[in-house]
Amino acid sequence: MLRSQDCGSQCMAEVGVKVAASTGHMVVLVDQSDEILAKSKKGIQENLQRVAKKKFAENPQAGDEFIKKTMSNISLSTDAASVVHSTDLVIEAIVENLKLKNELFQRLDKFAAEHTIFTSNTSSLQITDLANSTTRQDRFGGLHFFNPVPMMKLVEVVKTPMTSQKTFESLMDFSKALGKNPVSCKDSPGFIVNRLLVPYLMEAIRMHERGDASKEDIDIAMKMGAGYPMGPFELLDYVGLDTTKFIMDGWHKMDSKNPLFQPSQVLDKLVEEKKFGRKTGSGFYKYK
Repeated sequence: MLRSQDCGSQCMAEVGVKVAASTGHMVVLVDQSDEILAKSKKGIQENLQRVAKKKFAENPQAGDEFIKKTMSNISLSTDAASVVHSTDLVIEAIVENLKLKNELFQRLDKFAAEHTIFTSNTSSLQITDLANSTTRQDRFGGLHFFNPVPMMKLVEVVKTPMTSQKTFESLMDFSKALGKNPVSCKDSPGFIVNRLLVPYLMEAIRMHERGDASKEDIDIAMKMGAGYPMGPFELLDYVGLDTTKFIMDGWHKMDSKNPLFQPSQVLDKLVEEKKFGRKTGSGFYKYK
């Protein structure tokens, strides 16, 4: 079961549902209104049609059957509490707000079966802080997927000090059943990928702030010298400057003395001006 409450999380939930349903899992997508659910269902179906067109190019009938079978594995609901009692696994994908996530988990914890495992797809909050809002800390972990979910094979499986070995193994097995490559990590800020990636992006901004090099030359250098598909400023604009600032602000609050977690005046100014990158048409670069 997945639940979303903001646009970015809705997209993640949609493709997560599609991936789970297409690998034979029965999935309940939960959201706030029938209108949002109808839009999500349409998005899933259109995505499946694109996949089927490529995957079954020489056998359209098999493609139609693939779509039909996958969609039959998906049901919709606006009431999480009414469906969680028959759920084996909850994957939460709502807005990155600790208070809202904890309120959701507290509510679901009252209605979920004893064996149900709770997980979060958070990329910036600590899993332990979420698990502590429930009475099932041993049946709580992190499942951090990467966009675009159908294409990206990686899943970070996050184990807190309270996560049982049985829960951890179940999450690893589930990830593999989705056709993903799970990696295990402790409940540390940013897990593996973001802990390495975000400080790299922030250091690129600081180099630009100090006047060490232009943003254009930094991007070219990392693409041509390190073989990266995108330069740090291109990636920042793609991810969203508001998202990067949100993550960095959270880490700075958690450990203000860590030099890797220091804020940037340039980043703060761009976010204050609502220049979030590609999604607003302007960030470190301008987009038409």
